[in-house]
Amino acid sequence: MTTWRDFEEAAPEFARRVRALFDAHKHKTIATVRADGAPRISGIESEFRDGELTFGSMPGARKGADLRRDPRFALHSATVDPVEGEEARWPGEAKIAGRAIAAGPITDGPPGELFRADIAEVVHTHLNEEATMLVVEWWTPAHGLRKLERE
Repeated sequence: MTTWRDFEEAAPEFARRVRALFDAHKHKTIATVRADGAPRISGIESEFRDGELTFGSMPGARKGADLRRDPRFALHSATVDPVEGEEARWPGEAKIAGRAIAAGPITDGPPGELFRADIAEVVHTHLNEEATMLVVEWWTPAHGLRKLERE
C-alpha cells in the first residue's frame, strides 16, 4: 500500500504543489466504477490526516457501494478558470488515482464510512512559466516522478 506519507517522502516538492491544489477548495470530484462497469462521478470532500489521504461516503450513497465492490477511484481537485489574459496564473489541476481501503465508520462528523487511499498515481497538469506549453507531471510508486511538456 502507498500512503500519502510515502508519496510525500518520495517527491516532497511535487507533493506540496498537489496538496496545495487539493487544499485550496473544499469540494472535489471522485470517479468510481458502477456495477455495470460505467464510470460514476460524484462530489466529495477529502482530507490529509496523519500521513493518509482520506474521504468518506454517507450511509446509502452509491459511491460508497461502488468503492466497496470495486475500490478503484480517481479523485480530482477543483478546476478553476484562469484570469482572462493572465493564463500564467492558472494553478492547474491535480488528480490522485488508486484503490480505496475501507477504514471503518466516520467518527468525527456526520455518519458515514471512511476510506483511506492506496495511491497508484498522482498527476499535476499546469502551464509552464511562460504559459506557452501544457506541463503534465505524474508520479507512480513504480516509476517515480515524470514530466511531459506539449504545445
